[in-house]
Amino acid sequence: MVVIRLSRGGAKRRPFYNIVVADSRIRRDGRFIERVGFYNPVASGAEQPLRVAFDRVEYWASKGAQLSPTVARLVGQAKAAA
Repeated sequence: MVVIRLSRGGAKRRPFYNIVVADSRIRRDGRFIERVGFYNPVASGAEQPLRVAFDRVEYWASKGAQLSPTVARLVGQAKAAA
C-alpha cells in the first residue's frame, strides 16, 4: 500500500520532517516515491513551518494512497491557513 507520511530529518533536538509518498513496507526514513512538502515544528522568525503541495497530495489520494493521521492533521491545518 502507498502511504503519505512524515520522514524525519534534521539534527538531534532539531527535528525536520519531509512529507513523502512511500510504500508502507519501506522504513520510515528510507526510500520514497515523491516528496510533497515539509513540516518544521521548531520554525522561528521568518522560517516557514509547513508547506504542502495540495495538488500532489490530492493526486496520490485519488490513486489510493492513505494519509497518516499526522499528515491528515497537517494538511487540514494548511488548507485552513490558505
